[in-house]
Amino acid sequence: MNPSHPLSNALVSVAIVAAGALVGGGLVRFRAADRAVSVRGVSERDVKADIGFWPLRFVASDDLLARAQQKIETDRRTVLRFLRRYDIDSSMVTIQGLEVQDNQANAYGGNAPRARYIINLTLIARSTDPERIRRASQAMSELVDAGVVLQSGPYGGPSYAFTKLNDLKPAMVAEATASARQAAEEFAKQSKSKVGGLRRGSQGVFEILPRDQAQGIDESSQIDKRLRVVTSLEYALTN
Repeated sequence: MNPSHPLSNALVSVAIVAAGALVGGGLVRFRAADRAVSVRGVSERDVKADIGFWPLRFVASDDLLARAQQKIETDRRTVLRFLRRYDIDSSMVTIQGLEVQDNQANAYGGNAPRARYIINLTLIARSTDPERIRRASQAMSELVDAGVVLQSGPYGGPSYAFTKLNDLKPAMVAEATASARQAAEEFAKQSKSKVGGLRRGSQGVFEILPRDQAQGIDESSQIDKRLRVVTSLEYALTN
């Protein structure tokens, strides 16, 4: 058959597209008009958080402000002693918020409050050893047994952060780029072409994901995390 025949050209295009379906390890898109292939490379790393935070919000109430203040101070010392037992020094604990509510001043109608004063204190425990935070948070029932009235508040439980992403970025970008190049070369091999020069490329956003991904599981609640980046590259194809 004449190579310039339209049917011959159509068969070549079909063969190239079919070859693209065989390429693994990256998303491939072939543009027959200008003989180019677009590929994506992925790099993933499992890492552990290097900082842990735990907000502890507790409350004291009384008809006398002085007694409520004394109770909240006693509870604060109890919390600090508890944290020290789990190797979290008081120097790593800061006051996040202190609220004093006078129910008599805010009362409406004939509904008298059970206690006039309510004091809420929130402490933030921080550690560069997240396992200490995790162990302490799993023993929080000890605080309840000691008479500390804990509240969930707006902060939830402990959270864990990974702060060394910049140290891994160069290697992960190189790995994702190599993965994309490999996908392009495999596609070229299957379509009996060669990979030419890089025409354009873009680096995706780095994502920090929970290692164990399931509905309702937030990344910040897990010590174990997964880093992910995707690069998109376009290469010319030559004969």
